Amino acid sequence: MKTSSRLVSQRFAFGALITATVIVVLPVLLIIAYMLINGAGAITWDFLTQPPSQAGKAGGIFPAIVGTFYLMLGTLIFALPIGVLAGIYLSEYARDNWLTKLINMAILNLAGVPSIVFGLFGLGLFVLALRFGMSLLAASLTLACQALAMTITTSREAIMAVPREYREGSLAIGVTKWQTTRHVVLPQALPGIITGAILAMSRAAGETAPILVVGAAFFLPKLPTSLFDQFMALPYHLYTVSAHVPGMSKSTIWGVALVLLAVVLSFNILATLIRLRSRQRRT
Repeated sequence: MKTSSRLVSQRFAFGALITATVIVVLPVLLIIAYMLINGAGAITWDFLTQPPSQAGKAGGIFPAIVGTFYLMLGTLIFALPIGVLAGIYLSEYARDNWLTKLINMAILNLAGVPSIVFGLFGLGLFVLALRFGMSLLAASLTLACQALAMTITTSREAIMAVPREYREGSLAIGVTKWQTTRHVVLPQALPGIITGAILAMSRAAGETAPILVVGAAFFLPKLPTSLFDQFMALPYHLYTVSAHVPGMSKSTIWGVALVLLAVVLSFNILATLIRLRSRQRRT
């Protein structure tokens, strides 16, 4: 009787897990399928390689694609070193006291701050106070501030997941704390750190509100030539053509959305490949 009830309970739990997985995955697949059906017709070579014209109704989205990659690269350059160093300090060097707990709580709360607040912060600090103007630099720094919370948290968790025996074995043979961290702990935590950084960068690629107030332009056919130039970006371009350009082709709107999704998914796939390769190297 007990064996029968256990089997029933196991099957019920397995069914519930399968159902939950389907509920999560199915809407994502439906969204992707809907975007492919409605936007695939707009994806042509000219659409991907030409600048926009006629207020975005004609031409392509090449400046928006390049601007998005510049923005993601700038976010990574500014957020990754600071986030990793902060994660190392909080996990390896900081004392377990009220101040450290307060800092960790502040970092977790930072991840929940609305993106428009980061945009206003970037406007006040980088655009006005530091006089970077409406520029690619100001937007990259603003998104880096937003990405810091995820970068610090993932770096800290990845470092803390390294078994303590690795540290104790290294310290036991006379290696310094920093050498242990650099040559033993960080290589083991590298897959998690890289994954968190790329996921933070992917999230930055889809943000509209922060870049709206610090440098993104809707119609700018030329590419930025310096960090102090304005730029186009896919999320802002998508928002504008879908909400503020009358008579815009639905196929073009969904085509822009499809390209943005492809950019984000490509970086997520890159994070997965890097994590798998790093794990293979460790073994």
